[in-house]
Amino acid sequence: MLYVIYAEDNADSLTKRQAVRPAHVARLQLLQDEGRLIIAGPMPAVDSNEPGVAGFTGSTVIAEFSSLEEAQSWAQDDPYIAAGVYKQVAVKPFKRTF
Repeated sequence: MLYVIYAEDNADSLTKRQAVRPAHVARLQLLQDEGRLIIAGPMPAVDSNEPGVAGFTGSTVIAEFSSLEEAQSWAQDDPYIAAGVYKQVAVKPFKRTF
């Protein structure tokens, strides 16, 4: 089943985000390599693909997991949580229509 992982950043977390981004992206690459990643990316704080110092307000991942519990566990192990980038993370089942 697909799950959407929606994470909101803490204020002023850009420096922390940049510091642990390689570890965060490596986890996503594993999902991609396994054919389980549908889409993933950050949400810019301003209307631009390159927000600069404005940074990001969070991230969204849609990926396949065997259960809600597995998706929640994967989300909680994200380096952005340990580094204090994310202030909250929601994981919900997702039904693809298109």
